[in-house]
Amino acid sequence: MKFTYSAYSDLVGFLNKNGYAFKDYQNHSDFKKCVIFRHDIDYSIEKSLELAKLENKLNVKSTYFVLLTTDFYNVFSKKNIAMLKEIINLGHTIGLHFDEMNYPDIVGNESKIIKKIKYEADTLSGLLDYKIRCVSMHRPSRNILDANLEIPGLINSYSSVFFNDFKYLSDSRRNWREPVEEIIKSQKFDKLHILTHAFWYNDDELSMNETLNGFISSAKEERYNTLNNNFTNLKKIINKG
Repeated sequence: MKFTYSAYSDLVGFLNKNGYAFKDYQNHSDFKKCVIFRHDIDYSIEKSLELAKLENKLNVKSTYFVLLTTDFYNVFSKKNIAMLKEIINLGHTIGLHFDEMNYPDIVGNESKIIKKIKYEADTLSGLLDYKIRCVSMHRPSRNILDANLEIPGLINSYSSVFFNDFKYLSDSRRNWREPVEEIIKSQKFDKLHILTHAFWYNDDELSMNETLNGFISSAKEERYNTLNNNFTNLKKIINKG
């Protein structure tokens, strides 16, 4: 499968054709045959909004998981808050993407991890004026995967039900480890749990190298524009090129 918006649209169409209803972590239990679409926002809210708009046109609702502790974007900025709210207004769900490694002192301590997850979920809820009801783990440790954490008030997307009762498929590191289209076509699994990362998808097929280099280059433009909005007469001081 190519990493283009066209191929992504074809994937959605293929799922519809094979009878999978698009559901979420809260309403899947009422359906014998369904798929949960999940997206981890590891690097770019902008790219996630692009995919959210496409999914809205395709009549698909997904869950987008947001990192509070990443160095790649500031969830508290006015621009990013607006984009996340737009994703919500498009009919999608926002969840918390939690990175336990951001808190070295709690690694291996389930009660402390749950407390931090609740803290971050409440923070994100307050920021967006929107109730966060689900969480996914960012590069989870084996301990977290095996713990099957039960978090009051939150659905854990890494709980056993979403890996035992569902067939889990992922495009992590721009690589489908299993042939997603063949698995859908086989109809061997009534319930699918599919993780995709909006970061990898573009109008045209790009290699991993091209995607990463483009992201690195765009940071220069973004930083210049941000500085220009906060620094008087920036153009007189430095050359944009």
